[in-house]
Amino acid sequence: MQEPTQDHLIGTTVDGRYSVRSRLARGGMSTVYLATDQRLERDVALKVLHPHLANDPTFLERLSREAKAAASLSHPHIVGVLDQGEDGHIAYLVMEYVKGHTLRDTLNKQGPLPPRLALALIDPVIEGLAAAHRSGLIHRDVKPENVLIADDGRIKVGDFGLARAISANTSTGALIGTVAYLAPELVLGQPADARSDIYSAGIMLYEMLTGKQPYAGDSPIQVAYQHVNAVVGRPSDAAPGLAEDLDELVQWCTAADAENRPVDGTALLTELRHIRTTLTDEELDRRQASSRSAGSPLAAAATTHLDTSLSNPTETIAATASPTEFISHQSNPTTIMAAGGPGRPSAGAIFPGNHQDGRQPGKRELKRLERQESKDRARAAATPSRPLREGNPRRRGIIWTIVIVLLATLAASAGWFFGMGPGSPGTVPDVKNKTVAEAQQLLRTAGFQSEPKDVFDDDILAGLAVGTEPESGAEVRKFQPVTLFVSKGAQLFPLPGLAGVTLDEAKIALNTAEMALGDVTEAFDEKVPAGVVLSQDPAKGTEVRHGTPVSLVVSKGPQPIPVPDVRGLAQDAAVKALQEAGLKAVVAPETVNDKTVPKGAVVSQLPANGTLIRGEAVTLTVSKGPKLIKVPSFVGKQSAEAERELKKLGFKVEVNKVLGGFFGTVRDQNPVNTEIPEDSVVTLTVV
Repeated sequence: MQEPTQDHLIGTTVDGRYSVRSRLARGGMSTVYLATDQRLERDVALKVLHPHLANDPTFLERLSREAKAAASLSHPHIVGVLDQGEDGHIAYLVMEYVKGHTLRDTLNKQGPLPPRLALALIDPVIEGLAAAHRSGLIHRDVKPENVLIADDGRIKVGDFGLARAISANTSTGALIGTVAYLAPELVLGQPADARSDIYSAGIMLYEMLTGKQPYAGDSPIQVAYQHVNAVVGRPSDAAPGLAEDLDELVQWCTAADAENRPVDGTALLTELRHIRTTLTDEELDRRQASSRSAGSPLAAAATTHLDTSLSNPTETIAATASPTEFISHQSNPTTIMAAGGPGRPSAGAIFPGNHQDGRQPGKRELKRLERQESKDRARAAATPSRPLREGNPRRRGIIWTIVIVLLATLAASAGWFFGMGPGSPGTVPDVKNKTVAEAQQLLRTAGFQSEPKDVFDDDILAGLAVGTEPESGAEVRKFQPVTLFVSKGAQLFPLPGLAGVTLDEAKIALNTAEMALGDVTEAFDEKVPAGVVLSQDPAKGTEVRHGTPVSLVVSKGPQPIPVPDVRGLAQDAAVKALQEAGLKAVVAPETVNDKTVPKGAVVSQLPANGTLIRGEAVTLTVSKGPKLIKVPSFVGKQSAEAERELKKLGFKVEVNKVLGGFFGTVRDQNPVNTEIPEDSVVTLTVV
């Protein structure tokens, strides 16, 4: 069993409206999710196209046309298309969410269905197709996977997103549909119409009645070839005991020439319901040996559907409204002829005539009556009214004795053949996880001949048995071949290369390849931008099974470097410190005076702190020392004035008073008339 893969869409909101909750299914063209329409607060099925289609403008234009056409359909047996749009690289369809299962699940679980159940299940399918055909639409992909059976018993045809208006050109040159149910004209690239859907429905009915498809092959092209060059066999050949009317119905729907099929769903629906009213209960309830439908809830639901549908004009057509009614002996004025000659009535020789109300019988009714007439004539011709000669009584006795002995021998042989011999029923044993030799021995012991066939399997080791067809537990005749499936191991697929793409792009690539996203770690890288994948494990091209987790290392970009504080250091020392940290030092051409920083030392830097990327620059401003100011002479002037002016110039003043400085006059000054650094001390001697 394939391991579940992580899905990058789960938990996101598409187009600001559809909240994706879980993945329901994945197909060749799209993935279907369960989502919540946040605007209307309801569950919907969100169908997201695979990226290679979402990037195709021609396909998107066709999808938009098909969605608009399908949205115009409103029918209880058709899944409604609610919305369509694009959100970035995502192209999507929004459809009605039907909680339940598919007809494929029913066939896988129950095998061939009794005719009553098969006709009850296909009736709403044909009714839905008939409504589409009346609206000028065709489905092109009718198959059990697209028939949805709700938990409450409602049956709907899904995936009309691939339908196209009949007026449009449907000969695209590409096969859109499932090859097992594909009409011959689609295989040949010819235009499709409603009769193409009828063919697919006929193949589906054949599978419902017999438990298998009419054509099989090792490759799709072999199956497609048979659709074009072969004739679908009678279901009763594969499932003996089915009514002849069912054979005719299936072969009518699957005629190779579209001209010989029902013209559309409405025509088929009329005949389908007519047959349901004419078959006996024994014919309707006949079950095949491998059928598991007896007493199932689905069979009971189908019976209820048949009973209640008589009052619902959308479910069946009452006998009074059917254009091809059942013809009984009492209501049909027929001509009766004797099987042994004129004048003797025979209940089997019925010739078609008009109904009592003057209506003509339908075409299929006439065909049935003509076939019965031919059989009765042949039976009458083979039964002479008298023997050609009387013969010898003793010889007749010997002949009868021989005949009786032969019949007894044949009966005994048949009894042995079907009771204990190759024709007797047997139960297919469980051979899972056995070696080929062990599995074949188990099958031989049970009376079966097996044919090994290699298949891929994710869970069973190579060389061991996976299972059989028919499956274990099935009761079949021992002369029937049993296919023994032998594991070739898990099918491996090469991993795509993810280095160099963004993390989001890597997630999409893994999802497309049906691989899982493993651990995501981050690492600094001087050359790769942040958010870009640096490496992956397992490596590109490694062959692994679907669902394998792939670990990624994602770049965080260049590593940030803290900016060192070099203020106060000599210029050379500051430059060296920045270079050792991995940064570039740029010295500003202008120097500045600073009374606290000595000349040649760094006064300031930009930036002063924080972080930079390796190789980025830090600008340094160098000091040229304190500012030099000329000291004027204040000798002979009053000390108060001298002190005030010197402080204004940026000097500190020290006053020495001689004899108490009685006069307050500057007698001496040091220094005087020279340049000294600002904030220096000037000494005044005052008398």
